[in-house]
Amino acid sequence: MTRRRKHWGWGFEDQQPPPGEVEATATAAREHLGFEPAPVERPVPLDDVTLPAPALDPPASLADICRTDPYERVTHSYGKSYRDVVRAFRGRFDNPPDVVAHPRDEAELERVLAWCEEAGAAAVPFGGGTSVVGGVEPPLGRAAVSIDLKRMDRVLEVDSESRAALIQAGAMGPLLEDQLRGHGLTLRHFPQSFEYSTLGGWIATRAGGHYATLHTHIDDFVESVRALTPRGVWESRRLPGSGAGPSPDRLLIGSEGILGVITQAWMRVQNAPRFRESAGLTFDSFEAGARAVRALSQSGLHPSNCRLLDGAEAALTGAAPDGRALLVLGFESADHALDPWMARALELCADHGGRARGGDDRSTRGEAESSWRDAFLQAPYLRDTLVAAGVFVETFESAVTWDRFDALVASVRERAREALGAGATVTCRLTHVYPDGAAPYFTVLAPARRGDELAQWDEVKAAASEAILGGGGTITHHHAVGRDHRPWYDRQRPDPFADALRAAKAAVDPAGILNPGVLV
Repeated sequence: MTRRRKHWGWGFEDQQPPPGEVEATATAAREHLGFEPAPVERPVPLDDVTLPAPALDPPASLADICRTDPYERVTHSYGKSYRDVVRAFRGRFDNPPDVVAHPRDEAELERVLAWCEEAGAAAVPFGGGTSVVGGVEPPLGRAAVSIDLKRMDRVLEVDSESRAALIQAGAMGPLLEDQLRGHGLTLRHFPQSFEYSTLGGWIATRAGGHYATLHTHIDDFVESVRALTPRGVWESRRLPGSGAGPSPDRLLIGSEGILGVITQAWMRVQNAPRFRESAGLTFDSFEAGARAVRALSQSGLHPSNCRLLDGAEAALTGAAPDGRALLVLGFESADHALDPWMARALELCADHGGRARGGDDRSTRGEAESSWRDAFLQAPYLRDTLVAAGVFVETFESAVTWDRFDALVASVRERAREALGAGATVTCRLTHVYPDGAAPYFTVLAPARRGDELAQWDEVKAAASEAILGGGGTITHHHAVGRDHRPWYDRQRPDPFADALRAAKAAVDPAGILNPGVLV
C-alpha cells in the first residue's frame, strides 16, 4: 500500500504517534514550557471533513492525470505554516482547489495550463506543499487547479566534466540525492523541509539550505532554469556566469510560480564531503556569540555551519541545558583536511569568550551539533503535538546588516512578547551569516487561545513583521513572500520594480492565471 501524507500536519499518516503517546508528550511539553495544564485535542478525521463541490471538471483529455477526491483536494489546500496546520487540524478547508493535476511531462503540463487559461481558472504550482507563507493556497473567489509536479522527479542528465546535473523540478530532496549519489555527487542543499520539498519549490522560493555561509541559498547552485508559461518556454543558456543583461534565471528564482511553472534546471553539484570538523561553543550571552559569529563571517574561513542559538533555544532543544548561548560550528570539504580552519575558528571564538564543549577532545566536540541537528529535523513533527496541546508556536526570520542587528533582535523580541502576553517564550538563533550581516530566526511559544488561534497569529505576525521592517530587515530571508508576507513585501520593494514585475507577468501570463495574489 502506498504511504500517504497526513491530511493536516507534517509527515506520513503512519508516522503519527498513537493518541496516548501524543497526550503524554503534549502534557510534558506544556509542563516544560511552564504553561497551565489543558486538554489535548485530536484532529478532525478526513472522513468528517466537508468540502464545497468542485466548480469545474477536467476535460476528458486530462481526466487520467486529474483528481477531485477529498484527500487530494484537502492535501493541496494549504502549506505547512502554523495557521495552515491549525485550520487543517480543525477540519477547516474553506477554499480547496477544485482539481489537482499530476502532469507526467511538459506536454501534459502545457495542456493543463492551456485548459486553465481557457476556463479562467487559477493555476497554482505545487511541489512538496511545505510553504509556510501561504504560497500554495488557492485564491479566494476563483476556480483553481493545483498543479502537482512530483511525477516529474528524475535526474535526466549528469555532466561530470562541468560537475552539473539536469534535474526535474518535482524531485524531492531524498530522491534527488539518491539519484546523484550513484554518480558520486551531491547537490547538498538541505532546508529543514528537505524530506518533503522539491527542487522546483526551492528555486521558486529562493530557499535557504544548510550552509550558513557562502552557498546560503539555492541561487548559488542554479546554472540554468526551464519553465513553461502560457506564452511559451522560458529557458536560459547553460553558463558558468554571464554579464549579458539582467539574468533570466534570477527573475525566475524567487518568482513563486507567477511567471511560469518551473519544470527542470541544470544545477551545480559537488563531490560528497570526505572531511568534516565540528564543535559546539558556549558563550555567556547571545550578544557575545554574535560578535564571534561576525568575526567568523568576516574571516574568509567560510564555515559550513555557523548557527548561534540563544540560551533559551539551546535549553529548549537540549543542546545546551545550562542556559548559555550555543554556537554550532562546522566545516566540510571533499578535498582537504580541515584542522587549520577549525583551529583558527576556535581562536576567533575564544577572543569573544567562546569555550569549546569537550575542550580538545575531538570525539566529544561535535556532540552539540548532533544534538541540535536532531532537534532541528524533529521540530516540524513536534509542532503537530504542540498544536494538539494548545501551544501556539510560530517562527519569523529576517536578515539585517550588523550595524542594525542588535536593535532589530531586541525590537522583535519585545514586540512579539507584547503581542503574545504573559508566559510567552521568544527565542532567537542565527541561521545564516554574511560578512555584512546575519539572518536572525525567531521562535515564539505561548498558550494558544483555543478557537481563536488565527486571530492570535495575525496579531503576533503583524507585530513581528512591523518590527522587522522598521528595524531595516527584510520581511523574509528564505521563507519566501507568499500571501502572508505580501503587505510588508509591498512596502519593502521599490515601486518602479513592482511595476516592472507586473509588466513581466502580463507579458507571459496575460490572463493572470499563474498563482494569482502572490508577489503582485
